[in-house]
Amino acid sequence: MRHSLPLAPQFYVTAPQPCPYLDGRMERKLFTALQGDGAEKLNDALSKQGFRRSQNVLYRPSCTDCAACLSARIRVSDFTPTRSQRRTHKRNAHLTRRATSPWATEDQYALFRRYLDSRHATGGMADMDVFEFAAMIEETPIRSRVIEYTDAEGALIATCLTDVLDDGLSMVYSFFDPDLHKQSLGTFIILDHIEIARAAGLPFVYLGYWVPGSPKMGYKAKFSGLEVYSDGVWTPMKDPDAYEAETHPLSTDPIAEQVANISLPDLRK
Repeated sequence: MRHSLPLAPQFYVTAPQPCPYLDGRMERKLFTALQGDGAEKLNDALSKQGFRRSQNVLYRPSCTDCAACLSARIRVSDFTPTRSQRRTHKRNAHLTRRATSPWATEDQYALFRRYLDSRHATGGMADMDVFEFAAMIEETPIRSRVIEYTDAEGALIATCLTDVLDDGLSMVYSFFDPDLHKQSLGTFIILDHIEIARAAGLPFVYLGYWVPGSPKMGYKAKFSGLEVYSDGVWTPMKDPDAYEAETHPLSTDPIAEQVANISLPDLRK
């Protein structure tokens, strides 16, 4: 007997676990599987509603008493680099960019391990082995690319797993040589993705979540043309200090209301 996947995505909620961004808080995620012929349509639609992709799953924070995490994207037409960002771009002008299919390599994993051990040694990905890394890169049911950056000697110094959406580029995960901190490679990767999106006629670059009160997320607020997704709409970023990260029992709608308010694409077409 042949069984087909349900047309309507099924949504679930993870068990609470320690928040990786704000100390002393617990995080919870609303998620659904990303599979079948309608995977790209679903990813496009839910990315516009604050969801992110991780392999074959789309998720969005749904914490019980905290709504600090805000999905962020750069409106390419409104972006103007700062003096510091122009210097960063010039400093890395010698790098060579290469876009490849989403295949994991030994060089990528070696760079990934150095990056984690230096920057996120106690994070949730710290124990990721080569097989889990390969799954992160390769398990994608949508149009994805690995953007690699090499130096003049051909050494790999930065990598970004990037999804191509119908309205932009989504930077799923990036990592780089931690010893080259003076090159500001994290900032450069974003600047280069803005250039790629502009050349492709795509209006947005999706950066993932910005979290007020989290120092390691502060760099995202330094890009002009930034928009954040809050209360069901994208709005231009205000002064970062105007956003609160305080907890409140009414911060998040009940799960049933959240799911009911998600706009889904017609997956029958």
